[in-house]
Amino acid sequence: MAHQEHAAHDQEHLGQYAVHAHISSVRFYAFILGVLMVLTLLTVGVSYIHLGKLNLIVAVIIATVKATLVVLFFMHLKYDNRFNALVLVISLLFIGVFFAYTLNDTEHRAEVDADQGTKVLQSTGAEAPGGFEGRQHAPAAPASAGAGGAPPSAPHH
Repeated sequence: MAHQEHAAHDQEHLGQYAVHAHISSVRFYAFILGVLMVLTLLTVGVSYIHLGKLNLIVAVIIATVKATLVVLFFMHLKYDNRFNALVLVISLLFIGVFFAYTLNDTEHRAEVDADQGTKVLQSTGAEAPGGFEGRQHAPAAPASAGAGGAPPSAPHH
């Protein structure tokens, strides 16, 4: 009798955490794999076409579609709790916002703050030399200069 009660308790406990496997056919997974390979070839093909700033956008869109297919079908998010899908979507939206602000900052930095992102020398109008594109570096102080730029004092004997 105790064994039956224990078995019933185990079944009840397992019911809370039971894994519900969603098995798809090999043909379905092969189809998804084929779509992923076609999208990869499309990414490579588009990289050889000059679209200007659209190259990055097209590449990110294709990569997003591929990642979505992997997450939905190979990682079984389609069959999982909807809360997990919501967490994923919100996370991706936050990443998108972070990328948007970063790209906006680096693209328009010189327009906002001339000291931080000047792309031309103000004195000549020529492109600024060296370092990162658009950066001007102040000339380094001579190594022999003391504090305040004064020449070092002579050594005492």
